[in-house]
Amino acid sequence: MEASNLTLKPLCCCLLLGLLAFLAFSASFSAAETHYHEFVVQAKPVKRLCRTHNTITVNGQFPGPNLEVRNGDSLAIKVTNAAKYNVTIHWHGLRQLRNPWADGPEYITQCPIQPGATYTYRFTIQDQEGTLWWHAHSRWLRATVYGALIIYPKLGSPYPFSMPKREVPLLLGEWFDRNPLDVQKLAAFTGGAPNASDAYTINGQPGDLYRCSKQETVRIPVGSGESILLRIINSALNQELFFSIANHRLTVVSADASYTKPFTTRVLMIGPGQTTDVLLTADQPPAHYYVAASVYQTARNAPFDNTTTTAILEYKSAPCSSKKGQFPPPALPLLPAFNDTATATAYTAQIKSPSQVKVPTQIHENLFFIVGLGLNNCTVPNNPRCQGPNNTRFAASMNNVSFVFPRTNSLMQAYYNGVPGVFTTDFPPVPPVQFDYTGNVPRGLWTPRRGTKLYKLKYGSNVQIVLQDTSIVTTEDHPMHLHGYHFYVIGSGFGNFNPRTDPAKFNLVDPPLRNTIGTPPGGWVAIRFVADNPGVWLMHCHLDAHLVLGLAMAFLVENGKGPLQSVIPPPADLPRC
Repeated sequence: MEASNLTLKPLCCCLLLGLLAFLAFSASFSAAETHYHEFVVQAKPVKRLCRTHNTITVNGQFPGPNLEVRNGDSLAIKVTNAAKYNVTIHWHGLRQLRNPWADGPEYITQCPIQPGATYTYRFTIQDQEGTLWWHAHSRWLRATVYGALIIYPKLGSPYPFSMPKREVPLLLGEWFDRNPLDVQKLAAFTGGAPNASDAYTINGQPGDLYRCSKQETVRIPVGSGESILLRIINSALNQELFFSIANHRLTVVSADASYTKPFTTRVLMIGPGQTTDVLLTADQPPAHYYVAASVYQTARNAPFDNTTTTAILEYKSAPCSSKKGQFPPPALPLLPAFNDTATATAYTAQIKSPSQVKVPTQIHENLFFIVGLGLNNCTVPNNPRCQGPNNTRFAASMNNVSFVFPRTNSLMQAYYNGVPGVFTTDFPPVPPVQFDYTGNVPRGLWTPRRGTKLYKLKYGSNVQIVLQDTSIVTTEDHPMHLHGYHFYVIGSGFGNFNPRTDPAKFNLVDPPLRNTIGTPPGGWVAIRFVADNPGVWLMHCHLDAHLVLGLAMAFLVENGKGPLQSVIPPPADLPRC
């Protein structure tokens, strides 16, 4: 996608040349198209780190295919399950207005697509542009089943920043040197922490700092002086990551498919589920430079993969060394320490909307959710299946409710068809018991209750949620994702949220618009949104190890008035349990 910055002064020339530049960028797209795709979920041998594994892929690709569309386009994606596991696909960050049937989390808005079956996801992009992604939303299949979803502006609507010379999607992931579902099963059996991954990846490749991976390194060619747009997606299963490029500064222009007030940084922190678009100018001496990502880990005493994945930014005019056609070793960026919360917090605080936004001020639903881990006692002492701390099993919860996914029906199908007994609507709006959330928590408060509880919202209500981390087991940064919505992040802090003093520090002018946000370890984050999308919408920690432990809840947003404020009927091919 070629274009250049134009600075001619005559107005007519500026407009004409600017239009030509944008049309060159837009040449492969027409207005408001319908895109038809076929996804075949199948096992394929994939070799990484010297070993070959039968890996669940889409269309035989790892990562899966990138989808490129425009704001206003419609998509019809037929998913055929040729694998041996149930599967669903979630279009992460898409609002899916009045259309929860296309959202994808298994047993929430649909029953899974069973082996040998098909389902066609149909949806329209409405007033969204930027970088999102898609991924499996069934157990740990997300480890390898994912890809980018890039939404370009409508024709005639250029970016609010200088047109880049090229665009490069970079999907950060985790690689397990075994079947990820076996890792999940083992953790479920023992009740302990799951084994850490063996490598991180960039576009499916670990990079040449790992064993046997010299040829498994993504290379990004760039010309001196060029500006490129990097669309960075953290698709890792369980890990927040730092990201940097040696000797280069990155200008952040968008996060979670929402434009931001541009700012320049040398390091990003991206939680699982989050996306960040950055502009990079190739303004360094021609050479090779490492693009690198490494762990940001906040849970104490938890196993984690302390490795670094790399790609290489290659200047086309980089000189070779005296050896035959070889280049000097790339420079490696200085990445923060794995527990550098100060750097992560300072980075996140810089992300703001580009101008004043309309934040809900008259709050109808003021919710306070505590999130974190817990422990379940074992009924039999020294049970080999209870390998959590002190012979317990790990659990996770929100407001002391450990979410249980139904197995006989999806929540949305049960609600739409009036099927009783699948869920209740008594999720607590505040913790059932108040305590020092980030202090020394009494052991009697460590064990959550299990249940499938939803919280009901009236259509059009203004909602504020304070998400409070707890120190039960360990404080931790939990990247919380809300399906069906974007929300304004109006404030955050460390320690216990103080409802008398902390709201005075809320940013109600230019807070960022996100779909996934982390709870500071041992702290809180406050968000606001308008409940204008009817349906059942999951809210959960995007560390999948925590999701399966129950760190989730769901909102039931009621229909408003008339068809434009009501859920559309389900498609005829919606999977049944």
